[in-house]
Amino acid sequence: MDFGFGSADEVFRGEAREWLAGHLVGPYAALAGAGGPGSEHEGAGVRRDWERELGSGGWIGLGWECAEGAYGNRVGSLTQQVVWAEEYARVRAPGRVGHIGENLLAPTLIAAGDEAQRRRFLPAIARGEELWCQGYSEPEAGSDLAGLRTVAVRDGGGYRVSGQKIWTSLAGEADWCFVLARTDPGERRHRGLSFLLVPMDQPGRIEVRPIRQMSGTAEFNEVFFDGARAPHVVGGEGAGWRVAMGLLSRERGVSTLVQQIGFAAELAAVLAAAVRGGAVRDPVLREQLVRQWAELQVMRWNALRTLGAAGDAGAPSVAKLLWGGWHQRLGELAMRVRGAAAALGPVDWSARAPYELDALQRLFLFTRADTLYGGSDEIQRNIIAERVLGLPRLER
Repeated sequence: MDFGFGSADEVFRGEAREWLAGHLVGPYAALAGAGGPGSEHEGAGVRRDWERELGSGGWIGLGWECAEGAYGNRVGSLTQQVVWAEEYARVRAPGRVGHIGENLLAPTLIAAGDEAQRRRFLPAIARGEELWCQGYSEPEAGSDLAGLRTVAVRDGGGYRVSGQKIWTSLAGEADWCFVLARTDPGERRHRGLSFLLVPMDQPGRIEVRPIRQMSGTAEFNEVFFDGARAPHVVGGEGAGWRVAMGLLSRERGVSTLVQQIGFAAELAAVLAAAVRGGAVRDPVLREQLVRQWAELQVMRWNALRTLGAAGDAGAPSVAKLLWGGWHQRLGELAMRVRGAAAALGPVDWSARAPYELDALQRLFLFTRADTLYGGSDEIQRNIIAERVLGLPRLER
């Protein structure tokens, strides 16, 4: 697609810059650059206040396909959504804690929910008042989402959910969780699943356990449901697989382009480390740095090519394969340019603080998971093989 910025986009850019300059102050400015992948635990309380600040300005929900102002949000074109993302990244505003509700649940409700659900949940997301987490992955299913074991049984006008989810980001901060569960025990695989909305404040029925990672932080959680109440089902009972797949396709939209802005900042930090330490003089490392830069440009062009395109079943999987491997290689390169010094923390380690790491060390450790979370590389290749190339389906 032709992705040029027009005069209206530049007016919009000026408005975004002015708003950010006037509101990214005080405790919000102190969290500049905090809260991204590998540091989602940083300043969660202040970042929740920042969500409300964004909501008061109407900046949540730019990409929602609904009438402007219907839920208290602005509506921006694709180019304006990219402009906002660029300006947000330029000032290193705090990592979003509301992105799951804004970018995953809200478009799903607009496409598959009923009007009562949209009116109940979208205004609260747009105001930055309610946070969401995603209940998909399970310990026994891995990336095989259709193999989930969480069950839900009818209870009055809703359901009772029992089971376990894992790798759930922001579960400790979220007010609600959208959960994929089996509501028809007589069906198997992708049939008989439903997409349920579960309030997280249910003491004794929902337990959240942080998962400590090798970086020393806990970005993800296990979530245990023991008869938890689920008052809403999206798309109707048994339509969970269709709704869930629609959500995953939206996960790779403008957010992929936004993600690459952060990648560019990380690459710049690695390059700066290579210059400071003299590693840039090594011809092999210099070639690897140039390759990382070139591959990032290719990913951006591919994202622009597929932005707004419909019906390309393989595009989300191709995008995931591209960025997952790229980001993991960047983490490895971040250590390579540091040499032996990469093994040293920024301060002396002690029994009281054994896991003090700098930003590049956290980048390396976190990126080990890039080819697994969000659908492993093997799953993405299966999707491309079966849905795009028409190869025989894998027997399960």
